[in-house]
Amino acid sequence: MNRRHLLASLPAVFTASSFAGPAESKLRVAVIGHTGRGNYGHGLDSMWLKIPTVEIVAVADADEKGLNAELKKLAVSKGFADYHVMLAEVKPDIVAIGPRHIDQHRDMLLAAIQAGVRGIYIEKSFCRSPAEADEIIAAADKAGTKIAIAHRNRYHPVLPVVAKLIKEDVIGRVLEMRGRGKEDQRGGSLDLWVLGTHLFNLATYFGGGPKACSAIVMQDGRPITKADVKEGDEGIGALAGNEVHARFELANGVPLFFDSIQNAGVKESGFGLQIIGTKGVIDFRIDKEPVAHLCAGSPFNPALKEPRQWQPITTGGVNKPEPIPNLGAQVASHETAGLDLIAAVRENRAPLIDAVQGRETIEMVCAIFESHRLNGQRVTFPLQTRVNPLTLM
Repeated sequence: MNRRHLLASLPAVFTASSFAGPAESKLRVAVIGHTGRGNYGHGLDSMWLKIPTVEIVAVADADEKGLNAELKKLAVSKGFADYHVMLAEVKPDIVAIGPRHIDQHRDMLLAAIQAGVRGIYIEKSFCRSPAEADEIIAAADKAGTKIAIAHRNRYHPVLPVVAKLIKEDVIGRVLEMRGRGKEDQRGGSLDLWVLGTHLFNLATYFGGGPKACSAIVMQDGRPITKADVKEGDEGIGALAGNEVHARFELANGVPLFFDSIQNAGVKESGFGLQIIGTKGVIDFRIDKEPVAHLCAGSPFNPALKEPRQWQPITTGGVNKPEPIPNLGAQVASHETAGLDLIAAVRENRAPLIDAVQGRETIEMVCAIFESHRLNGQRVTFPLQTRVNPLTLM
């Protein structure tokens, strides 16, 4: 079954028992966090409390105060300062890697893989470079470990509904896709890393994988130079620029534009992705519910007879009530993603948002810096430069 067919079947995951028969024992989950250095991400610890087919058996956190708080929060008795010791002693089936600081991700992932875990759920962004992703994927493939990335909006069951609307010509010929980050104080390159990866992962569902990229990265209105490169926040590594403008060529021929400018406009108002067609626009607001809306009518004709209206798209259709109870909460809590990872482990298949897709989003980020480094040159995928291009400036 291909990925789109799997995603089309996602409503089934809203019944937890759909992934475990009565004879199957619960999978054992261990949680890795790091209080003060990315913590536990966006609920990658507590998500497992909502899934009855697993049990949390241990937590690792190098911060003693944070570890004690987490043990109480999750009602778990086994706590470890060193996740290596936890993995060796507990031998879990699934590991949740929560820290948002991605300089820790490679080592945590490899340690879990080497410990023989069956599945890993990890906070985005996946890792710091295509080279790290290559290493992680090779190790996971050899060990048979399933890795799922916490791009939770991609697990939303409305996506195949939107894909069907596009196929049915509801917005006409698709001309382009446009994404913007939150454009708060992190606007520019940090916004690209932390939030742009969500948009890239969503855009490639509709447009296919990236084929090429051209971009420019700015600092206070001028192109960045080597002197601007500093150690970035959240463990990203080499980083520069408070303004990003990029254009990707996707497999289906539709261009994807990504832009982020520090402190641009109303806080977070632009964070999302728009699919723009000749007869309308479909808009995604990330982490909102409903996540998708349709605005029918030519986006280029301001003199339409009828005023434009944004209509919600649910799993029931355009402007229909949402038939799945508590849908937004289940997607936001990562419950949907956790259930899919459990299914992937039990069925020996790739998770819906797997490590290969995680690498793809990291490669798209790095392609922007590589194009800028080469004076706006069009760069193709897969990238020849596998390290963070800003380290080569």
